[in-house]
Formats: sequence, C-alpha cells, structure tokens
Amino acid sequence: MLSPEMLSRMATAAEAVVDCMRELHEGGSNLVVEALRGSEEFVEWEHYPFDDVRDPDTHSQFYFHAHAPDDRERPDYAHFHTFMGARGMPPGVVPAELDGSRDDAAAMSHLVAISMTPTGMPERLFTTNRWVTAETWYCAGDVIAMLDGFAVGGVRSLDRWITSMLVLFRPQIVRLLHERDAVVDRWRATYPGIDVFEDRRLEITSSTDISLEAHIAWLDARLEGCV
Repeated sequence: MLSPEMLSRMATAAEAVVDCMRELHEGGSNLVVEALRGSEEFVEWEHYPFDDVRDPDTHSQFYFHAHAPDDRERPDYAHFHTFMGARGMPPGVVPAELDGSRDDAAAMSHLVAISMTPTGMPERLFTTNRWVTAETWYCAGDVIAMLDGFAVGGVRSLDRWITSMLVLFRPQIVRLLHERDAVVDRWRATYPGIDVFEDRRLEITSSTDISLEAHIAWLDARLEGCV
C-alpha cells in the first residue's frame, strides 16, 4: 500500500519526467541523443559519458550504454545503469556478500537499469547480477533504502529525468529488487558450490516492461481515490 505522501512524490516526479522529455522534444532532441551528446559515435559497451555522471553531494551515479546484439537477452537498444556510492548509503548498511579481491566498503551498489528505445522512450526496468556491473551486493531491503538518496543535481533535463524516474517507478523498482534476491537464492540452491554472483549464465535477475502513459494513468486514478 502506497502512502498519500508517496503518491504525491510520485505525482511530482511524473510532472518532472514529462516536462523533461517535452523540453528535449521541443529542442529537437530526446533522452538518447542527450546521453550521447559530445560523442562522435555510439560504440557498444562503452560508457556514456566515459567516466559516468556522478553527483559529488549525493554520490549518485549513472551511465548509458548498449550491448552487442548477440549479447542481449531480449531486444534492447540501450539502457541507463543507476548506482549509489558507498558515501551516499544510509548509515548501518553493509554488503550482503564480501569479495576479498576488492575493497567492498568503498564500492557502489546497482539500483536499477532503464532500457530505452532509439527514439528516447523508456520501455523496461531490470536488475542485474553482480558480475554485470562489478557492484558490491547489498540485500534488497538495503538497496530500497538507498533509493530515497538517489538524486543527480544540475540543470540538464537528462539528470532531472533520471532522478525523477526512480521516484515515479519506485513500486516497480521495489518489486524488482525483491524478485532479484529471490532469483539469486533459487539459483544458489540449484547450483550449489558455484559463486552465483559470478555465474555468467545469470545476467538479468528481474525485469518488467513499463509504459509512461499507462503508469501515469494508474497514478492519477490512485490520487483521485485519496481525495
């Protein structure tokens, strides 16, 4: 059950998401064009921008990239990966799995990925296994707690859009993170003795198709019920 406060936050985020996309459209651009701005070509696997977008205050982070066609589990033009750095995490959060080969205390956590169409429309949300982004693994409850802190400052429409998307689609993201953990647990039970987090057979841990129009209509209906 979503509280009236959360529904209000989602409504504000919906306005921001639509406004950002409208601003870009009116300027002859879209979210994909903005993500690639300044790049001469779109190269598979490269990060855009090269060193990611990083907010120094919130320690939120994201980048845009695409996989090679034969390395896609399903049609996906390209997607944004979003993260929270260790310094932006809530107090008391600790990794669920430690990896002695690196400094987990200083590593980031993946939040969710947003798959895009070539014309700049979001079409799917998904989560990934640890090896995909070289993240540190935190349990779903802790990652959900990180969502409130995700915010990318600045005046760019793209930064405001991605910040608002994680609020607007919070219910779906929460569900995906719980599904992610359940999938990992089942995989571990099915393949004992294998490090599930490094198993290349498990890449996408949960996913759901999304529609901005349908979700905003659903949100409007919930808000009317609160009046």
